[in-house]
Amino acid sequence: ATNLALDDQLLDEALRIGNLKTKKDTVTTALKEFILRRKQLKFLELAGTFDFDDDYDYKKERLDEKGSD
Repeated sequence: ATNLALDDQLLDEALRIGNLKTKKDTVTTALKEFILRRKQLKFLELAGTFDFDDDYDYKKERLDEKGSD
């Protein structure tokens, strides 16, 4: 068990908004959502960091894959 000094107002609001039953569930959910959001932001940072090939034809590639069976 870990003891944390948390802002009771924030915790109570998160518990209420999340419709969760316990403070532990609330903190666990908040941490999971925080991690997911940070991963999403990292992914968005990657957007625009690599070049797209304007001539790439995904439909042609799909047909070529089916034809090679």
